[in-house]
Amino acid sequence: MLRALVLEGVRLEVPSNVPVMVLREVDAPQRILPIFIGAPEAASIHHATSGIVPERPLTHDLLVVLLGSLDATLTQVVVTEVRDHTYYAELHVVAGGRAVTVSCRPSDAVAIAVRTGAPMFAESDLMDEAGREAPETRQEEGEETIIDDFRDFINRVSPEDFGG
Repeated sequence: MLRALVLEGVRLEVPSNVPVMVLREVDAPQRILPIFIGAPEAASIHHATSGIVPERPLTHDLLVVLLGSLDATLTQVVVTEVRDHTYYAELHVVAGGRAVTVSCRPSDAVAIAVRTGAPMFAESDLMDEAGREAPETRQEEGEETIIDDFRDFINRVSPEDFGG
């Protein structure tokens, strides 16, 4: 069984300053699914949710353009499992009347889903295993604080921080 998800946001884990994508169940019990992601994927999700359109398509934008050019439709994304602290997801695409499922990282799946409006889901077993009760949100930590923290992180990060 699948559980519908929404993107709660991308936050920085303190004190490590590592981006965390937070997905939330739509229906009760509305658990959250926090997934550590890379800075480029976090920036891509932030751009899409903020309506920032780059002059030239970035990777996730390019994939959306490619889907459209092939007359393909992203019907849903599903976060399927976690193995050895690594999360897995699938893109469900219909192209030429044929359904295709492509394995991918959850951050890439969400980055594409927020651009296409495709629904997001998680397997029930995954939510039972990795879903967390949503913590109480601190009043002073609003969306602007989170965005400012993320912007500071993006300005400080370098490829060498990721072993590159």
